[in-house]
Amino acid sequence: MTKSRAIYLYSQEERSGMRMVAMGIMEMLKTRVQDVAYFKPVIETTAQKDDDIDFFKRYFQLKQPRNSAYGITLKQLKHYVLADQVNTAYEQILERFSLLEKKYDFIVCEGVGRSGVEVAGDNNIDFEIAENLSASLAYILNVKGIKDTKEIRISVDTVLNLLKKKKVSLLGLFINRVDRSLFEEVRNRIKSDVPLFILPEVRELDCATILEICDQIGAKLLTDDAAMLDRSVFQSKVAAMMPQHYLKYLEEGDLIIVPGDRHDIAVTTFLANLSKNYPAISGILFTGGMELPESIGSLIDGADLPVLPMMVVDTHTQSATLNVQNVVPKITLKSKRKLSLAVGVFNRYVDVKLFGRSLSLTPAKRMTPVRFIYMLYEKSRKTKKNILLPESEDARVLRAAEIVLRRGLCRITLLGEPKKVKQRAAILGLDLTSANIVDPKTFPNKEEFARKFYELRKHKGVILPMAREYMSRINYFATMMLYEGYVDGIVSGATHTTRETIKPAFEIIKMQEGVGLISSLFFMLLEDKVLVYADCAVNPDPNAHELAQIAICSAQSAKSFGIKPKVAMLSYSSGNSGVGTDVQKVKEATKIAQKLAPDILIEGPMQYDAAIDPKVAAAKMPESKVAGEATVFIFPDLNTGNNTYKAVQRSADAVAIGPILQGLKKPVNDLSRGCMVEDIVYTVAITAIQAAKIIS
Repeated sequence: MTKSRAIYLYSQEERSGMRMVAMGIMEMLKTRVQDVAYFKPVIETTAQKDDDIDFFKRYFQLKQPRNSAYGITLKQLKHYVLADQVNTAYEQILERFSLLEKKYDFIVCEGVGRSGVEVAGDNNIDFEIAENLSASLAYILNVKGIKDTKEIRISVDTVLNLLKKKKVSLLGLFINRVDRSLFEEVRNRIKSDVPLFILPEVRELDCATILEICDQIGAKLLTDDAAMLDRSVFQSKVAAMMPQHYLKYLEEGDLIIVPGDRHDIAVTTFLANLSKNYPAISGILFTGGMELPESIGSLIDGADLPVLPMMVVDTHTQSATLNVQNVVPKITLKSKRKLSLAVGVFNRYVDVKLFGRSLSLTPAKRMTPVRFIYMLYEKSRKTKKNILLPESEDARVLRAAEIVLRRGLCRITLLGEPKKVKQRAAILGLDLTSANIVDPKTFPNKEEFARKFYELRKHKGVILPMAREYMSRINYFATMMLYEGYVDGIVSGATHTTRETIKPAFEIIKMQEGVGLISSLFFMLLEDKVLVYADCAVNPDPNAHELAQIAICSAQSAKSFGIKPKVAMLSYSSGNSGVGTDVQKVKEATKIAQKLAPDILIEGPMQYDAAIDPKVAAAKMPESKVAGEATVFIFPDLNTGNNTYKAVQRSADAVAIGPILQGLKKPVNDLSRGCMVEDIVYTVAITAIQAAKIIS
């Protein structure tokens, strides 16, 4: 079978999970090829935005122009079919598709599907288009609601028999939305010569979020915390009883629909959501256009806790209830929780190696920010490592933990009192059931930790009572968990200083054998490239030997994360143009590094502009193999490095991931106290990879 540079996704059923499958495939491709494009052979109309095109362009940061992502309109297709000129339609689609083929390494196509076939009156449309585009077909079969494995087998055979009659190259069949009770039986009993990818029904992907409900029914939001609106609604309930009767009907994930003048229900629901004795509620919808009076609003705001998402509609309760029931759940850019869950499900159940075996994938030549992130995710998933997040009191940490778990990036351990952590997660609308929660206060080996720490630090004057006190400090306790092998890495710093995070690691974990010092690096994600900056967080004024060690460690780290190391030793002069103590230090460091690591391209001293700009490099260092192409930038001191990374981060709108510590026997990484949820997720993935010592 000829390998294809395009995938054609097709389903005859509605709500088959097309977007989830397309996302998983696109993410897989992003780690393997340089440039991927998205293409819809037929779109509804060019007069308005196409939801699919806009979603994939934004989510995967595709560079292609929007008007290159489609062939013809549904109206045009219908016209050609009725005029018996369908070949003209195929020719126009192929012409548009061919323009993408010339510019991109791979193309993901989304078929016309049921709606287009019904209008066109020809159920061969998608197969004919796929054949004309020389695209491999991936069929998505929706088996939701089928409660018998034999029935699923019949559906699979029907599809396979149909496809055998068509002139398409079948890449695989996705059997999606399999009932959980049948999943293992289906996976074990249904076999085929064609690759089968079996995915379970996931309740949350079929549920709307608060924001989706708000948008689709035209409700007014009374909540300004955007993250709270990403909660899934499992079911809706009308609350009209007195509170003492209504409470017993509450279930996890309820949207409570309540007449706007029933303030007693509002207060009761808010308190129930905070209580350990009641399930977590997703939100409240007030009807009749009546908002909470100021006094009740002040009561809720004064609780200083995450509040329930609240909405109001002008319609009466019955109409509002019907409108909520008619909301169509979607995977949108606004729902980070659904996005993480969808990709996580795909990667858990789909063998991407098997899937990609029949595809023509041209290896990527450079590391882009998007590719770097998905490469992190892919490598992290393979590690199966356990990463400790000590700061469970921070909402950002809990949100990041859920994303990591949903994506399947690694295992997660949280520190804190389990009941309190679970309650806080429930209030935030998060699912952390698969996280391990350890309470330092009741940990059975806490005394053993204290004695071990005493043995490690008694030469520094630490006595046993002091060691016990140290074990009451969250970061020291966390580091001892790492030292003793309960976890594989630590990510901290959302609520602690850098010193509080890394000092215990220096004292307990210590340096790797053969490493002269511990240093740090940042991965700088610029618009079209990923660079490594070091050292920007740990060593204030390294000498020449230390600077050489930083350069070698940073080059090795870059290589571990898929970046080909070309190391620039930075200074205020390039080559032999400058003199002075600082320049001399960089010259000496360069010689030492070149001698210790002759297989790594390391040059210096070099100015930043010569290191990064090919035109400047041609003028200042024309013989250099690094100048103009540097990927690893070694700063002469902490002052220069720290200021430069922050300047680039802010002025170039770059994403700075780090500081990532290198040289420790086990990984401990620091966060900025101003970090975002995504920063924590990236750092956790990197820490898992460090723990597994994955080398590209």
